[in-house]
Amino acid sequence: MNIQRKPEWLRKKVNPGEQNKMRNLLGELRLNTVCQQALCPNISECFACGQAIFLILGRNCTRLCSFCNVEKTLPLPVDSDEPARVAEAVCRLKLSHVVVTSPTRDDLPDGGAEIYAATVAAIRSASPETRIELPIPDFQGCMASLEAVVASRPDIIAHNVETVPRLYHIRNGSQYGRSLEVLRLCAEMAPDIRTKSGIMLGMGETEDEVLQVLRDLQGIGCAYLSIGQYLAPSRKHYPVQEYVSPELFESLRLQALESGFSHVESGSYVRSSYHAGQYA
Repeated sequence: MNIQRKPEWLRKKVNPGEQNKMRNLLGELRLNTVCQQALCPNISECFACGQAIFLILGRNCTRLCSFCNVEKTLPLPVDSDEPARVAEAVCRLKLSHVVVTSPTRDDLPDGGAEIYAATVAAIRSASPETRIELPIPDFQGCMASLEAVVASRPDIIAHNVETVPRLYHIRNGSQYGRSLEVLRLCAEMAPDIRTKSGIMLGMGETEDEVLQVLRDLQGIGCAYLSIGQYLAPSRKHYPVQEYVSPELFESLRLQALESGFSHVESGSYVRSSYHAGQYA
């Protein structure tokens, strides 16, 4: 059943006035963010603190996931100057931790891995002390693309499983097993680079299914985990099936930590990169 009315704990207010300084910087440097594209409810809080999740390789995704608000139109050509502009933003914002991700670009032979690597190199050159986190697509399982990203030596490589295997029809073009394999291979190629994943709740999953996902992630060496509430961006997107209680989020956080994850963020407003700098 589609539940229309949000509970009290999910009525966070967004203040556009708190976003102006960041929006001006992003406009000047011609940069995109997930914060804007995904209609993130935390955008005012993060922008006001000078935090943003940079979206490289354009704003258009080649997959048709029914839960996501990123645009699904023909992608634009790769912008080879984009890594330098991201690095400039990192310096101007004085970021100690930066998150850089992209839409899925199945139209590119390497899925965009080269630009990921170039962005890491540009940030390392401009701001050597900044911790770099890369939430990556699955690159259709291409080993060469994964090797290129790992070789760029980010501090964290993330890839979200998003939901339980039974609901993977929501993730058009993705495969649960392939997502696990991406994380496993990254951890195997560079054990010193932490891996991270995230799952959304409220899409029709059961608690037992979620716990199995946690076991699967633990089994392939995933260190960090985020668990958050799915919020449909519009009536055209996959409908919310349940608003999960704060008590269940806390219970899952404790169970995940007990199972061996190094750090877990779990709550209604948690997103995969929310408070990313606090993972340790």
